[in-house]
Amino acid sequence: MLTQSQEKYREILQVAENLYRQDPDWVTFFREVVGIDGAIRKSFPTFEELSEFEQSEEFDKVQKMLVKLREKRAAADPETEPTRVITVRLPKSMHEYLRTEAHDLRTSMNKLCISKLLQVIGEEMIPNERAGGSSTPAPTRQTPINSLTPTPIANSVPVASSVPTPTLSQPIPQTQPIPQTQPAPSPFKPTQPRF
Repeated sequence: MLTQSQEKYREILQVAENLYRQDPDWVTFFREVVGIDGAIRKSFPTFEELSEFEQSEEFDKVQKMLVKLREKRAAADPETEPTRVITVRLPKSMHEYLRTEAHDLRTSMNKLCISKLLQVIGEEMIPNERAGGSSTPAPTRQTPINSLTPTPIANSVPVASSVPTPTLSQPIPQTQPIPQTQPAPSPFKPTQPRF
């Protein structure tokens, strides 16, 4: 007799197999089965349930279907699923490694990176940002409004004002000098990338 979770696993696999038989593009398959609003996330809303399912034989079969669909077609129609670009900072040595790996596998770096992103990794493989320092986020530095000084604009046209302009025969009124403030130091930028 199947447990409730095993029954859910089989239901997800059935949904994936039914969609796979319709021969969709890989992006549609990903969106409908694995994506944020896909069948898997709807069935396993908590992180723990999702992590357990990702260790199952059924999830492995879903991943293999996704690979087969990626072999058939490059991407979905941009009208139905627009693409997005992310920028990832990585060390030169890692970039060279990915480039060599893509060459060895006779694929593009883009396809290789997407393949790696589609793989499930355990939480223990992700560095904890709080492990090396304080658990409280660093305060953001803001410049007070009253310390901002106006910047003269080159070639500006004088604007009519209700304040009379002094002439040579009138004394120029004394004004208080605007206190100069030191600019705020720039945020700390580490010389080495953090992982």
